[in-house]
Amino acid sequence: MDFLKRTLTWWNSQTIGTQLFTWRRGQKVGEDAEGNTFFQTPDGKRRWVIYNGDIEASRVSPEWHGWLHFTWDQPPTEAPLAHKPWEKPHQENLTGTPMAYAPAGSLRRLKPVERSDYEAWQPE
Repeated sequence: MDFLKRTLTWWNSQTIGTQLFTWRRGQKVGEDAEGNTFFQTPDGKRRWVIYNGDIEASRVSPEWHGWLHFTWDQPPTEAPLAHKPWEKPHQENLTGTPMAYAPAGSLRRLKPVERSDYEAWQPE
């Protein structure tokens, strides 16, 4: 079943075509903290990632994202980016998950905030 999923879908890990291309032409450049593996062709003209788990682009850290999109030539394994003390660690997009942000007053909150500045209209 896993072979069939990989043959027909791209969201269940890498496809057979990507696996064959990676095996033939890919040079491993490195891995990130999530376990994603990054590759490039010998001439450096193509770069790609093979995800560890769910295929979600927001799981790629900013350092590797910049390398994938040719913002800089050296991968983070060779030339790590300097981080500012105020920067937070990278976090994937949590939209659609139970950990997604819900502002005060949102219906998604377990305990809605009581509003004292609003009084609902009641018909007479």
